[in-house]
Amino acid sequence: MVLSPLQWKIIDGVRAGRINKQIAYDLGIAEATVKAHMTTIMRKMNVRNRTQVALAAQAMHTKPSA
Repeated sequence: MVLSPLQWKIIDGVRAGRINKQIAYDLGIAEATVKAHMTTIMRKMNVRNRTQVALAAQAMHTKPSA
């Protein structure tokens, strides 16, 4: 699974507990853009909600390197 740098920044915002509006403001993009990226992120991660995105991202960051 490949995520863009912007998508990782959005995930970081989700993990920090920010809502889409706050993430959009922090990144200088439209809230609709954040929503579109969240849809793509959830599809790529095969999850259904923001909590699962945060948990999946945490699991990806803590995986041991091969």
